[in-house]
Amino acid sequence: MTTKIETHAMGVFAPREAASPASASQKTELGKMPEWDLSDLYPGPDSGALKGDLARAGVEAEAFANSYQGKLSGLAGGDEGGAALARALQDFEALQDLVGRIASFASLLYAADTSDPDRAKFYGDIQEKLTAITTHLLFFGLEFNRLDEAVIEDAMKDEALARYRPWIEDLRKERPYQLDDEIERLFHEKSVTARGAWNRLFNETMTALRFEVGGEELTLEPTLNRLLSADAATRKEAAGALAGVFGENKRLFALITNTLAKDKAISDTWRGFDDIADSRHLANRVEREVVDALVAAVDDAYPRLSHRYYKLKAKWLGMDALAHWDRNAPLPEVPLRVIGWSEAESLVLDAYGAFTPEMASIAKTFFDKNWIDAPIRDGKSPGAFSHPTVPSAHPYILLNYQGKPRDVMTLAHELGHGVHQVLANVQGPLMASTPLTLAETASVFGEMLTFQKLLGDTGQGPDRKALLASKVEDMINTVVRQIAFYTFERRVHTERKNGELTAEKLGEIWLEVQRESLGPGVALKAGYESFWCYIPHFIHSPFYVYAYAFGECLVNSLYAVYQNTSEGFAEKYLDMLRAGGTKHHTELLAPFGLNASDPGFWTMGLKVIEEMIDELEAMDAKA
Repeated sequence: MTTKIETHAMGVFAPREAASPASASQKTELGKMPEWDLSDLYPGPDSGALKGDLARAGVEAEAFANSYQGKLSGLAGGDEGGAALARALQDFEALQDLVGRIASFASLLYAADTSDPDRAKFYGDIQEKLTAITTHLLFFGLEFNRLDEAVIEDAMKDEALARYRPWIEDLRKERPYQLDDEIERLFHEKSVTARGAWNRLFNETMTALRFEVGGEELTLEPTLNRLLSADAATRKEAAGALAGVFGENKRLFALITNTLAKDKAISDTWRGFDDIADSRHLANRVEREVVDALVAAVDDAYPRLSHRYYKLKAKWLGMDALAHWDRNAPLPEVPLRVIGWSEAESLVLDAYGAFTPEMASIAKTFFDKNWIDAPIRDGKSPGAFSHPTVPSAHPYILLNYQGKPRDVMTLAHELGHGVHQVLANVQGPLMASTPLTLAETASVFGEMLTFQKLLGDTGQGPDRKALLASKVEDMINTVVRQIAFYTFERRVHTERKNGELTAEKLGEIWLEVQRESLGPGVALKAGYESFWCYIPHFIHSPFYVYAYAFGECLVNSLYAVYQNTSEGFAEKYLDMLRAGGTKHHTELLAPFGLNASDPGFWTMGLKVIEEMIDELEAMDAKA
């Protein structure tokens, strides 16, 4: 398989619900915001350093193949055994870092302005070159997996090779699904013109879309942001603009969705995966039964979570049911406040520092060294992410900051990823990367710390109610909404096996799943049937979305442990982050007395959300 060679990853994306738009006056209130400096990777796309590294990567990849291809069995059984395999792994790891640095620079430069044709060409050209280079490396994991188990175990008596045991054991899990070398090479080389090309088409099409709201032509991000306006008419107009443009382009997005679903089905069939999501579970190093238990627990909790909350919110807004554009509307009795960038920085760093100074110190580096790109710009990728790049460099964070509490939570979320990635870098290029399910733990924990800090600084009354409501909505968006997304994907990929799905059919499935998850408190008006179009996770990372619910529920349980036994917790937590991808989720959670394989684990995490809704209902009863 090719999962160990990534040449076009765009980092860890957060499914942030939109924040309200920043007017010219609000931009002034936000203050000066950082834009990232990519020179720590390369001075520019035409730099001699980049050209030199590209050339070196090509030469070293060929040399690596000449040195090791067809020879691993002999090395493993030779006099040096483990030491010889360790040297091969060290050479492979160095190449991963070099290739990853080049890929990271290209994807970050592109994300900063996907509308720039020069950047788009550069990104596409780099993808093609790196795919050609890494073709020389494909043999390594495949050949390594053909080594006899007993031979590898004997070789790992060598200390240098034993260090790579977690990577080797992860690689061996992919053994049943790997194909012949030439087929793997074909899959790898065609990824640029297959999955990669359709991903790029989606990105560039979505970036180019324009939506007319209030006499302005807006890109996707600020249009979505209007759904959080305090003005009901603005929210409705924005939803209509989104529906209109999505409707005009739904055939294209349906074609992209159908093509990628079929592409995945072909790959899954060749590799022998039984279930449509098994390849994602394997990449996440999580058992299908664990994910099924999470999904079942959330499905069962819909009436106690989203159904109950949205009925309550409809009452607050004086409605029988919320229109879909009112779902994330601000509460009417709380004045909107713009939180400037420097205040947001202080809020998050103070929250992190109260937990442990080390976490705050690492997070502060992101601000001090311009590892964050915060302001909205035309052409910039929507949403937010933290890109880990490579251990020899450092992560970069992309935001679209507009000064609302949800933006502060997004900053806390992405800094959680960033701190995690910095700490895990000690594991090196092959073992620093964390499965998505556990990667979301650090980000959601960072959010929880920041939320608790804000809550502690807030008195009773409307402000507390608004803060609690905002957190409940974020949790519902992270748990209920993401599991609904996962259910939608499962329906789409399952039905795609019987032929192409029309845009109308995709809309029908979308509405069925959304009605079930949101409940009677939300009325899905005309036009909402096309809102599946803009969710990037469906395109870039099929079945990614359940990782968010996994992380949210896990953190809720983890934070409860922290509240009950805070002594020594921070040290164990940082050790968990430092482990990177070297431990299974059962090993990582054991020091906290938690086990995600326990059926009751997910109920415990969901109970935290229920209790917040309980408090909101109690506050409402007293009013």
